[in-house]
Amino acid sequence: MKRAAAGILVCSAFFLLLNVAGGHALAKSTKEVLLMADEARGNRSGMEWEVTVSSVEKGRQNEMVYNVKARGFDILAVSLSPPNDKGNAILMLNGSMWFHKPGLSKAVPITQRQKLLGNAAYGDIAATNYANEYKALLLGEETEGDEVCYVYDLKAIEKKATYDGIKYWVSQQRLVGIKAEYFTVSGKPFKTATMEYENNIQTEGKARPFISKMHIRDVLLTTDHTILTFNKANMREIPDHIFNLNLLVK
Repeated sequence: MKRAAAGILVCSAFFLLLNVAGGHALAKSTKEVLLMADEARGNRSGMEWEVTVSSVEKGRQNEMVYNVKARGFDILAVSLSPPNDKGNAILMLNGSMWFHKPGLSKAVPITQRQKLLGNAAYGDIAATNYANEYKALLLGEETEGDEVCYVYDLKAIEKKATYDGIKYWVSQQRLVGIKAEYFTVSGKPFKTATMEYENNIQTEGKARPFISKMHIRDVLLTTDHTILTFNKANMREIPDHIFNLNLLVK
């Protein structure tokens, strides 16, 4: 009995030590951490926001503005400017994406990976679904800025995913993704991004951070860069017809 009791005490002390050392890691699984990070980038029951995509390429500046309605990972993004693009629409439904321009008789299939503007892909203006579209491996912890982060290696398990591979830094304290490196299918890095979360939304009576800025650069560290600025974020009910492909062309 004494030997068994001693064993229990040793095990209890061991798990207590792990709890103190691991902190958030024991409190939440990798899946839970990624789900929380996804929520801070649009994975909600119903949301609307405005995103401005500003790009500098070879000294030339361009800008596009979209109104985005989202429910879970489905979105309808409608162009507000520039004037020549006003009314252009991007619909994403169950991971598939279409583009429609006023005057076209049908929507054109596109992918999340296609270039939108500058360093930004179409998928960058949508909600992230890293928790389900990627196989995640926890690499360890690193300090990024003044925040201790979980660092994950993400490999796409969905062909429709925006990127083949991602190295992803998630703040342990805020449970939001603050940095990412993106890789090709061959494992070659080609661009990086940093994220800010100055927006807040109310959900279940609590304020949660929501992405406010995403700054994307290529790995060559040229002067070219793209900034996505997210404004006017609010929770709201999004009706089913918003995501109807047949209504998009009418």
